[in-house]
Amino acid sequence: MNFTNKNREKMIEQLKSEEFDVLVIGGGITGAGIALDATTRGMKIGLVEMQDFAAGTSSRSTKLVHGGLRYLKQFEVKIVAETGRERAIVYENGPHVTTPEWMLLPFHKGGSFGKFTTSIGLSVYDTLAGVKRNERRTMLSPEETLKREPLVKKENLKGGGVYVEYRTDDARLTIEVMKAAVEKGAVALNYSKVDELIYDNGKIVGVQVVDQLTGERYEVRAKKIVNATGPWVDRIREKDHSKSGKVLRLTKGVHVVIDQSRFPLRQAVYFDTPDGRMVFAIPREGKAYVGTTDTFFDEDAATPKMGSADRDYLIKAINYMFPDMNITKDDIESSWAGVRPLIWEEGKDPSEISRKDEIWESQSGLITIAGGKLTGYRKMAETITDLLAKKLKAEYNLNLKDCQTRHLPISGGDVGGAEKFDQFVNDQTKAGQGKGLTKEEAAQLALRYGSNVQHVFDIAEKGAETAKEYQLPITLYAKLQYALEHEMVATPIDFLNRRTGAILFDISAVKTHKEQVIKYMSDYFSWSNETKDQYTQELEAAILDATIPFDEQN
Repeated sequence: MNFTNKNREKMIEQLKSEEFDVLVIGGGITGAGIALDATTRGMKIGLVEMQDFAAGTSSRSTKLVHGGLRYLKQFEVKIVAETGRERAIVYENGPHVTTPEWMLLPFHKGGSFGKFTTSIGLSVYDTLAGVKRNERRTMLSPEETLKREPLVKKENLKGGGVYVEYRTDDARLTIEVMKAAVEKGAVALNYSKVDELIYDNGKIVGVQVVDQLTGERYEVRAKKIVNATGPWVDRIREKDHSKSGKVLRLTKGVHVVIDQSRFPLRQAVYFDTPDGRMVFAIPREGKAYVGTTDTFFDEDAATPKMGSADRDYLIKAINYMFPDMNITKDDIESSWAGVRPLIWEEGKDPSEISRKDEIWESQSGLITIAGGKLTGYRKMAETITDLLAKKLKAEYNLNLKDCQTRHLPISGGDVGGAEKFDQFVNDQTKAGQGKGLTKEEAAQLALRYGSNVQHVFDIAEKGAETAKEYQLPITLYAKLQYALEHEMVATPIDFLNRRTGAILFDISAVKTHKEQVIKYMSDYFSWSNETKDQYTQELEAAILDATIPFDEQN
């Protein structure tokens, strides 16, 4: 059965009629990781997500699968070691959504990094993170630093260090993990909000779900329920009357996007600001994006937005480290804001709170996972699935396998391993050209979709007339049709933000083609005029949020 919202009724029927071994609440990277791990061990898995997959924290990060260099400053040695190992696994299993990226760490007189501490820190980092020999840190003179990135502040420059991070598309990483879980047998549904928890003799046995697209209410039953709802874990714990002890504290991070023609950054840079914070500036797809801020956040976690103070802070940071640029608010094309669910520790400011993950089990049997980082998603999933396996074996005598995900490609990752990915892209580029695409179009699709690209090529080849009819560029049409058939897209924002990243990194294309995308989706799903108008308004609001700070909107 294709992973499409056209099959929504059948999927709801499955969720209603079966008793699952585990029901996961939450369709971000953590929930997706648990669904994949548990399914491949032989558990029957259901998963529900109240918004779109990855709509919360998992599409709003700095888009790095990084080893956590900054945790060395907090002496979080274990986190550095574990995330370093995990990012290598994430890359190996999904090289189409993860790319090694050399990161420059410049240091200036009076800054929080010096040559000696940077050299030692990066060396320790390489050792702890198990970095490959050809990716280990190199120390640079001031001249070499400026050769790497001429835009860096020259005044009082003492040198720099380069080390490897991994750039990712967080939302696509999440959807590829979710697709892999579904391919292995999980039932996963977006726009499905858990409204109530169901108990039997004080033990949690299921949930009541409200379909956010139709309003239908139904029950889903499972032997074990996992609360992996990120910023919303305390809301589920409140329903379970088990919110006590440690609680979450949300912090907000904001990123801004500037075109390379205005900010021609050629090298990713990790730099400290005058107030001692660390900020990333990263080139991507003809743009440069910069972030993140870190402030406590007490509003609705579903709709964090950039304020003018957030924007001004980042502009100030850019002009501090890249003084010749003179960036102004008019140079910012788009932005995004995200919340991080951190486990609250009294007396610490946002950037000091640990990113460690923790698992809690309530008296009712509700299992909650909180905190953690994008990079560590697979390991977090393994830890919680080990716990589930132990309980299911003891209580139900289930015969389950051990963890399979360490060497398991995610959807699209079946390319013969990371080392063979470049050759795979070359081969597929030729195949795409054979289907009528240009070399650039074919290469771009192969890089994005990995081993699923053949589906996308086939759609492009067969759909040329349809694309022309709807006035959609052929690659945009192919991405859209593939997302509708295989990636559970329900709304225009699902597609233009989380499946393609266009709202973030190609806002002009969104403005150019939004009406054609909505028209095509409306015909595909047979929307009423009312539904079509609703989604059009939602998309316009999302474009406004991405381009204008909310406190400057009329």
